[in-house]
Amino acid sequence: MKFPHNISRIEAFSDAVFAFAATLLVVSLGADSQDSVLNLDIKAFLSFGVCFFVLVGLWFVHYNFFRRNQYVDSLMIGINSVLLFVILYYVFPLKSLINSWVGFNRLSMDDFSNLFQLYSLGFFLIFLCFSSMYYRAYLKTKNTNYNSDLLFYARHFAIYFFVALVSIFIARLQLGLKIALPGMVYALLGPLCYWHGVWFAKKYKNN
Repeated sequence: MKFPHNISRIEAFSDAVFAFAATLLVVSLGADSQDSVLNLDIKAFLSFGVCFFVLVGLWFVHYNFFRRNQYVDSLMIGINSVLLFVILYYVFPLKSLINSWVGFNRLSMDDFSNLFQLYSLGFFLIFLCFSSMYYRAYLKTKNTNYNSDLLFYARHFAIYFFVALVSIFIARLQLGLKIALPGMVYALLGPLCYWHGVWFAKKYKNN
């Protein structure tokens, strides 16, 4: 007998993984400091703060997926598991990248290039998973409970991983590393997402 998947169990497990990732950030914060917590370096605290709120942002995107969609199958559970695995690993390259920006770690150009590639690879995989889950939900529900929002967000997050690929390419060629060009590329998300929203509204919402 095939039982329906329990979404609440998937959400509970996902929340536990996000909480564990936040715990790892706190533990690494203490490990990086050679002084007591009362004398904690402000740069380390800033790095922790940025990483924590990025993690909260990813949790919110994940939370909204399950608000918009109630369909879950084994493939989506698998994609969600990959997503959680990447997020657990993602916080550490992000933390190292922030540390390099605030002067906590000094990196060579090769190391900086590799770090940007690792960061963008994590960004790519995370939003590839989000886009894939939305598109899977759209395909499985479009004939019974059509929801254009699922298709919209599948394409919306596809823009994210496309920009990440561009960043990886630039970092690989070490173009503009001194001005953090691989990071500045992410500013394209604003106009690209706006253009997609306008285009999608004209094509689907007005029909």
